[in-house]
Amino acid sequence: MSQHLKIVAGPYEFTARLEQDAAPKTCAAFLHHLPFRGKLIQTRWSGESSWIPLGDLDFGVGFENATSYPAPGHILLYPGGFSETEILFPYGACCFASKMGQLAGNHFLTIVEGSANLRAIGELCLWQGAQEIVFDRA
Repeated sequence: MSQHLKIVAGPYEFTARLEQDAAPKTCAAFLHHLPFRGKLIQTRWSGESSWIPLGDLDFGVGFENATSYPAPGHILLYPGGFSETEILFPYGACCFASKMGQLAGNHFLTIVEGSANLRAIGELCLWQGAQEIVFDRA
């Protein structure tokens, strides 16, 4: 049974499917934190992506369903290690990285509605700065 989350980022709304079969521990840990609020900003090293820096927030998960090359709308949770904990929100060509080099994050959400606005929210972050983002149950 698939479960969905509602994401409101700046003026845009998205629906995302939890990737429970591929990343069950990450999905369960994230659901425990709902509603999840943060600031979405443009990445520094990863290309066409926004991110939510989370510092030392510990979700208590390791790596599962990890990738360095997410497609637009494939949302990753990096559980920390070489860099701080973060959520990656790609809107175009992306290679997940930090000042330490290439990283891999857990692909735990996939945008299934609203994907036409991925580039718009990414460019809004790039040109206008941080945008509020909220993840909650659909």
